Amino acid sequence: MIIDRIKDNGGEGIAVFVDGPNVIRKKFDLDLDALRETIEDQGEIVEGKVFLNQYASEKLVEAVVSQGFEAELGLGGEKDRESDVDVYMAASAMESVFNDNVDHITLVTRDADFLPVIQAAKRHGKQTTVVGMEPGFSTAIQNAADQVIELEQ
Repeated sequence: MIIDRIKDNGGEGIAVFVDGPNVIRKKFDLDLDALRETIEDQGEIVEGKVFLNQYASEKLVEAVVSQGFEAELGLGGEKDRESDVDVYMAASAMESVFNDNVDHITLVTRDADFLPVIQAAKRHGKQTTVVGMEPGFSTAIQNAADQVIELEQ
């Protein structure tokens, strides 16, 4: 179930970036179709990427693509699988900050590591939304974003 705390943005171009290792877990049961539909109520998704680590199964990659997102695989060491993906996601999100077709940046994560991306997007006139769930949904990133969508388990 989605708790919707997002306001209507008048049909903007939206870039969506999903932190796969952080939110695509069995305990969260994230429905990418429902997520996409919720975001599309606010505008057109002009870029939609789910970031996964190199250990993602072919089945997961297939599921991501079949639900309308692009699967991006991050590479890196075995020690910290999530942070490897974070770098790829942050770099891609920052590119969208300078894309004239993007008015709104949506990050699907619980992670405060993306706070600088939200801050930079806002400095450059982009609207921002963060989508996440408890436990561990960063208060700092929620407070920084223009809108918050909290997903229930």
